[in-house]
Amino acid sequence: MACALCDDTGWKTIEVDGVSRVTRCDCWRTRSTQQALGTAGIQRRYNHCELDNFEQHYDSLRNAHRKAAAFVERFPVVDKGLLLMGAHGVGKTHLAVAILKAVMRTKGARGYFYETGDLLKLVRDTYSAGADLNEMDVLRPVLAADILVLDDLGVEKTSEWVQETLGHVVNIRYSERRPTVFTTNLIDSDDPLHPKSFMYRLGPRTRSRLFEMCDWIVMEAIDAREVGGPDATPEQIHRWEKHSPAAPRTPERSSKNAIPARTGGQLRAEPRIPRGRDGAGDLKWPGGRAGSK
Repeated sequence: MACALCDDTGWKTIEVDGVSRVTRCDCWRTRSTQQALGTAGIQRRYNHCELDNFEQHYDSLRNAHRKAAAFVERFPVVDKGLLLMGAHGVGKTHLAVAILKAVMRTKGARGYFYETGDLLKLVRDTYSAGADLNEMDVLRPVLAADILVLDDLGVEKTSEWVQETLGHVVNIRYSERRPTVFTTNLIDSDDPLHPKSFMYRLGPRTRSRLFEMCDWIVMEAIDAREVGGPDATPEQIHRWEKHSPAAPRTPERSSKNAIPARTGGQLRAEPRIPRGRDGAGDLKWPGGRAGSK
């Protein structure tokens, strides 16, 4: 149905001091925003994700939602991005996508959503013979976006190439002070060789950059996907705690409390503050051929 004000021309007539003038119609901005959202890379399974339908059954989720809403309100005058940490199914991606949508709609920002594994695959594909794009053709919009969501950071098996590529993205956005929202299942372990730690998967320099450029937010809850949805009954939660391999095996667990992330053999509710800003060794960006996956 055509716009009643401009007949879909994008321009409407207004009167200023008795003189007719032409100005942009409000529908033009709406269409422009919808086009931008359509090219932002948000996958269809996340179409429903909004700030106002984010489930907040736990204190940590209410805290995460509050910080997300404040981030959207202040954007683009924000000092830090957000790093959403937590186990599978606690709502990290929902909240990250909701932030991206809200910022693009209300602030007219250019934004993109990428799953980390998909982004790395796109870069790898540029090394194939006959590829039409090079790695910077893929990375340029990622580096320049007003807001970027990088989902599932650290999901890829680590390698020198993976650390260098992700380190390049993080470092450029850090240096240019471009807000980024990350989601991750990684933990901040004392053990630098822990296979699920930031230090092991991403390297010390990228971990340090993330700490400085983002507000680290721990999200603790049951796995909504596995337990039967956010409105699971106490009986469903009890079965999940008793039988699921994802549930923590500790006498202190309770269906009334959020589930903390595991760090080694212990449970920790908050990420550790790094002892130093920078780790040893610069991560250089060599380009060239892809390493192992």
